[in-house]
Amino acid sequence: MKKTQFFTRCLVSLRKSYLRGCLKGVCECDAEERSISVYRLKPRFYPAGKAALYVPLRSTQNDNLYLIRLFKQPLRFIVVMVITTILSVQLLPAFANTPYLKNVESQTQETGKLLYDSGRYVEAAQILRQAVDSYQKQGKTLEQAVALSNLSLTYQQLGEWKQAQNTITQSLNLQGYQKASQNNINLPVLAQSLDIQGRLQLETGHSEQALSTWKEMEEIYTKIGDKNSIALARLNQSQALRNQGFNRRAVEMLVQTNQTLQSQPDSLDKVVALLSLGNTLQRIGKLEESDRVFKKSLEISQRLKFPIYTAATLLNLGNNARAQQKIPEAISFYQQTYTTSPSPLTKVQAQINQYSLLVQTKDEIQKNEAQSLIPAIQNQLEQLPPSRASIYARINFAHSLPPSHPPTLPSTLLATAIQQSRSIGDTRAEAYALGKLGSLYEKTQQWKQARELTEKALNLAQETNTAEIVYLWQWQLGRILKSEGDIKGAISAYDAAVDSLEQLRTDLVAVNQDIQFNFRDNVEPVYRESVALLLSTQQTSEKTLEKARARIEALQLAELDNFFREACLQGQRVLLDKVVDEANSTAAIIYPIILPEQLQIIVKIPQQPLRHYTIKKSQAEVEGILQQIREYITEPDRTEDVQALSQEVYSWLIKPNESDLEKNKIDTLIFVLDGALRNVPMAALYDGQKYLVEKYAVALSLGLQLFQPKPLAKTKLNVLAGGLIQPPLNYKKQFPPLPEIQSEFNLISQAGVSNTQLLNQNFNSKNLETRVNASGYNVLHLATHGQFSSRAENTFILAADGPINVTQFDSLLRRRDETRPEALEMLVLSACQTAAGDNRATLGLAGASLKAGARSTLASLWHVNDKSTSILIGEFYRELAKTKVTKAEALRKAQITLLTKYPNYTRPSFWAPYILVGNWL
Repeated sequence: MKKTQFFTRCLVSLRKSYLRGCLKGVCECDAEERSISVYRLKPRFYPAGKAALYVPLRSTQNDNLYLIRLFKQPLRFIVVMVITTILSVQLLPAFANTPYLKNVESQTQETGKLLYDSGRYVEAAQILRQAVDSYQKQGKTLEQAVALSNLSLTYQQLGEWKQAQNTITQSLNLQGYQKASQNNINLPVLAQSLDIQGRLQLETGHSEQALSTWKEMEEIYTKIGDKNSIALARLNQSQALRNQGFNRRAVEMLVQTNQTLQSQPDSLDKVVALLSLGNTLQRIGKLEESDRVFKKSLEISQRLKFPIYTAATLLNLGNNARAQQKIPEAISFYQQTYTTSPSPLTKVQAQINQYSLLVQTKDEIQKNEAQSLIPAIQNQLEQLPPSRASIYARINFAHSLPPSHPPTLPSTLLATAIQQSRSIGDTRAEAYALGKLGSLYEKTQQWKQARELTEKALNLAQETNTAEIVYLWQWQLGRILKSEGDIKGAISAYDAAVDSLEQLRTDLVAVNQDIQFNFRDNVEPVYRESVALLLSTQQTSEKTLEKARARIEALQLAELDNFFREACLQGQRVLLDKVVDEANSTAAIIYPIILPEQLQIIVKIPQQPLRHYTIKKSQAEVEGILQQIREYITEPDRTEDVQALSQEVYSWLIKPNESDLEKNKIDTLIFVLDGALRNVPMAALYDGQKYLVEKYAVALSLGLQLFQPKPLAKTKLNVLAGGLIQPPLNYKKQFPPLPEIQSEFNLISQAGVSNTQLLNQNFNSKNLETRVNASGYNVLHLATHGQFSSRAENTFILAADGPINVTQFDSLLRRRDETRPEALEMLVLSACQTAAGDNRATLGLAGASLKAGARSTLASLWHVNDKSTSILIGEFYRELAKTKVTKAEALRKAQITLLTKYPNYTRPSFWAPYILVGNWL
């Protein structure tokens, strides 16, 4: 039976010996069974055979998966691509596909590589510096370049960006990069060095340069003919494109990459590339696509009998299931990871994840199962040698322990993590461990110790330029200072935390794929607690009010970024204040802010300074009343209950301002709504005699700023109307027919509005894209079933060829930006609804408006009677076309028509759900 020798980290006896020789061992790999066993414990040089190494990714507190990559080329230098997974809900950096160049002739390089593998970056840097000096003295230019590239990679792990830049520049210069003659350049080494440079450029905020560098990397691999490496280069480019806001191009590149990989023969290279693609899709929230890619990777790795890849894929599938709240599935995948993985580190990471899920359940059997895992996890952690990954595992486990657990174990875990961080010189890990220990003292109200530890952690995190840790400790310091009574210091700390989050905005989603369901715990409270502090004083200046208001806007933008997993609001924007002061002096803006102990309301009257007042209602009380309104408003026999509850909300938001609104002849109210207030139609607020819509036109804004406003009354309407009377066969059980759509379209025509109709089978994604991007339509009207959800993957409209997800709106509608300068003036979604039981479903509505690139969106909060919808929509267009009023006023008049002229449709459930978002002019 043929034996193939290769370098590997010996997983069999890792517990017994870490750096003492096992890591330098040569192992046998049975070509048929693919089983690994220790063969000899000394370095070997392989001049032309297969070589294999694996290295950790830029570590996170959650996990590093060590993956072997085999290279079938007679080279002395190889790169190791690493796949990482995020296992818990903490916010720390993650990066995929970390390259590491290796000269297998050199024992010094090998030692540096082993130290890098183990997360001992300070020692690795020392060894690599020695290697650089040695190669320079020997005149070995290529070896020196390799050592410099690896040193740059190591400096990146340490956050020493200037040194990282200097060393990669030196490496590329030694290789003759950018010289006129490149005949003698070792192309694989150059490609891998460019990969390292691209990562540095992306890490330091130069995404355009990173994109250019990775394109060069792709060109080199194209020359070599390495298609799997081409795929990895394209994955890197897709991340750079996303960082620049080119989401559509990034997604198209991912699709092309997937197609390329599918055509390649099954191999270890293909498994690595598939894992990387799956991870990329996972990070951007395309979990179903990510699942399909991971399952393909799993099938190949299982057939090739490489358990380390199988375990990596199972772990990723567990993360996907967790993100989709498929808890039993996630637990099963983590259990399979544990039984499959040959890596002790991966085993314990899987068990920690399994524990963190089990401990959150209400099932007593699962809680007992979680309890039984504690000693096993403790024992495995004790067996792991110090490394960044094992330190983060300790921190992660300590964080997972419930508050009811005695503090002895978490404090011991964190103290050990701090000691081990110092022993290997890992400042980042130390900063994280110190901060978590400070958090533990905060929970036990030992304020002095908590503050001292947090300040130390913050200083260390700032030294290493780790913004994603910095903001956590700034926020923690603000909470501690507030508890100590230092309000001024607390405000300063919160300001710093918010500034850090703003700087992180484009990276916030990329650094942690679990942030989608962690946002409420680790991001949103920073903004809300900060605003509560700012407005807690008796005398609040206008400057403070502006600051508080801007902070809530920043939160709303962060929510949308989190929804789409990208920084999504770009382009020219205008302050709402400027609009009401200069362009629409009869409109007022109302900003309600829900805080834990009170409701704060900020009001902007044209040409006047901001004012604010406080309603002594806790968040729980406010949300309870709003939830009741939302539940009762669609029930025929609860109209009086709805009026009573709506009158209370009216007393919070409108009554204190009635005299000022009347005095200033206000006829339009713009609400910048917060939290659960978005689920209740403001038009249905009741003063005891009249609904709000009977006195004011009403519109909603996503925040303090909006795209450049433009009155629609000055523009001739040209409508592209798409509708689906009968849902596709696969969706007939979920969605009923909408027979009145034809009537709705007829009423649009009768209103004198120019329109083109795509009905039933003609209303499909291809036709929609072709028509909306090719002709001069300024209104897109979609009369079809759809759903708004707090998760982008569950927000869609239904076409004849199936659902069109909100994330596809970019490719369908935004392409018009490339061919036509004018924006889509209005998007109308006349038959959609918010997801039942989803308190944040209006995020989907806001997201649809944003992705469509429309100045404003008209949509419904819940599904409404088909006939009443057609009447309201017809009246809306008639008002716009004939009377040339604002969009907000046209909607108000259409709602009043239903309320006063159609006895069957007087209840708010028929006319109130229609809301106008964005430009109301």
